[in-house]
Amino acid sequence: MTPDAQTLTQLQAIVDAARERRAEDVTVLDLTDVSSTLEYFVICTATAGLQLNAVQENIREKAMAAGLPRPSVEGPSERWLLLAFGGSVIVHIMTKDAREYYDLEGLWSDARAMDFPEPEVKV
Repeated sequence: MTPDAQTLTQLQAIVDAARERRAEDVTVLDLTDVSSTLEYFVICTATAGLQLNAVQENIREKAMAAGLPRPSVEGPSERWLLLAFGGSVIVHIMTKDAREYYDLEGLWSDARAMDFPEPEVKV
């Protein structure tokens, strides 16, 4: 199923917000064909503590500005923080160790990865 323009805009806002705070390996999975209850996962890597918090604060602010509801927050821990924007978009902000251990991309390997390329830096 192809996401509508509003959903694409919201996902782009989340991806951009994560990258603005230097989150790494930002991945978006479309779960609509493989789950009856989940729609999109955004998964990114951050170092523990301050960066994890900075990433989630920026994502929360930019996602709500793009029209998503106030998220519920699971965690937070020093390794993994989850933001749930209703049932449609779930954001996982994880440390490198937690991301490798839980391997969400492997667990949801049937999901379609969506491409949100980083903008080219003009010199």
